[in-house]
Amino acid sequence: MSGQRANLIVLSGGIFLIMMPITAVVPLLYELTAGRYPGLIDWQQHAFISINLAGALFAAVTMGPWSDRLGHRKRLLVPALLACSLTLLAQYWPWPWAIQLTLRLLEGYSHMAALLLMMTLAADGSRGPRDGRAMGAVGACLSLGVAMGTVVGGRFNPQAAENVFLFAASVLAVVALLAGWLVRDAGAPRARYRLADILALTARHRELLVPYAFTFIDRVTVGFIISTVSLYFSQQLGLPPATIGLVMAAFLLPYGILTFPVGVLSERIDAGVLMVIGSLLYGVFLAVLGLVDANQVIMVMMAGGLVASLLLAPSLILVVRLAVPSQRATAMGGFHLAGSLGFMLGPIVGVGSANLLVAQGQSPWPGVFFIIGSLEILCALLLLPVILRIRQRRKGLPA
Repeated sequence: MSGQRANLIVLSGGIFLIMMPITAVVPLLYELTAGRYPGLIDWQQHAFISINLAGALFAAVTMGPWSDRLGHRKRLLVPALLACSLTLLAQYWPWPWAIQLTLRLLEGYSHMAALLLMMTLAADGSRGPRDGRAMGAVGACLSLGVAMGTVVGGRFNPQAAENVFLFAASVLAVVALLAGWLVRDAGAPRARYRLADILALTARHRELLVPYAFTFIDRVTVGFIISTVSLYFSQQLGLPPATIGLVMAAFLLPYGILTFPVGVLSERIDAGVLMVIGSLLYGVFLAVLGLVDANQVIMVMMAGGLVASLLLAPSLILVVRLAVPSQRATAMGGFHLAGSLGFMLGPIVGVGSANLLVAQGQSPWPGVFFIIGSLEILCALLLLPVILRIRQRRKGLPA
């Protein structure tokens, strides 16, 4: 086995492991917010997710250029993993709500920093005609880690939901030790970048806006699912945490399993076209989700995972193909910046849309699902002409 391939396997496994404990909190969202801090209103419960994603947003802005400037990702990766472990451990104790949110902010920063660095290390070693397989493997492990996390989180006792933080902190500490031992740094070319370079790079290579726009909308919907939909399953459909974990896994497992084959498929079929098809079908799924009852929700979520598998790998592949090697971490930082902004806004869009419908005298369900699904469909339709132009320019060129 080549060193490059072995490093990709190590990084993909690390991405799986760091995503698993982070998403274990999703089935326990109510227990970790209003259950642990009685009297919290909807906005405050959603803030538990949003502020974590705000930290991730800041990491996406700063870590990519910093990593490119340093030229060595591993020097930043291990400290980021350790910081994430410590902030997760601190959340086990019942701090005042403001301190808990501060810890969530710091955790979000350190977790996104580690994720971005791992994905960039994988991208550094994925140059050539098989980049689709490399990014497909990374995307699959990310998605499978999220799926496994929701299952594991659902198995925790709701009466002691804070134990999930002990589990998460332990896993991140182990990953930090393994990363220090096993991960190889590709030694990316140094570049003199400032924080504004993500915007400057995007201005020079506007085609990057296509995968950025798709990941922004996709992450809005994911932020909506892990916050508003999680609370909807708990409070409206009456599902317990264990069932919520299984329902989330029904969506995320096919999504993760198929991400690698879609990455391979992207070596033969235009990645942008796959994103458009996936987005249109995914938007329909989101709209339909609000119409199903508790007995149907697992099957519908599974169908949603199938179509959502067309989204992640193609967008990652476009970023890798459109960025030159010395700017790859900055380009990947822009990708995560767009995604983190979408993640952060997802809970806000969800609760804001629900409250707007209530203010107009309407039930928030299923209207909020229609709104979010429409955003996904609209993104695909608006960007389709741009994708076709990019495809025409790249036609006949090597991938």
